[in-house]
Amino acid sequence: MTATVLPTAHADGVDNQFLNALQSHAINFGTPQAAILAAHKVCDELDAGRLKADVANEVAGSSNLDGYHSGYFVGVSIAAYCPRHHQTN
Repeated sequence: MTATVLPTAHADGVDNQFLNALQSHAINFGTPQAAILAAHKVCDELDAGRLKADVANEVAGSSNLDGYHSGYFVGVSIAAYCPRHHQTN
């Protein structure tokens, strides 16, 4: 039997762009994985019919982000992971 060495996990291009956008606004979720998971949660909430403003308020309430930065986080999350919501509510 031959041992297979798997490559280490790394962020893809979309993840890198997303994380760079957060870094450019000094938004920190502790780990890159936590930020990416939170972004996917934003998309899940929007897919469920929630309004962007409500999702941004939830982000603000569950993080250390102020209103501006939570809104920015929602916008960057949409751009990266669920652009179908770009023109919605």
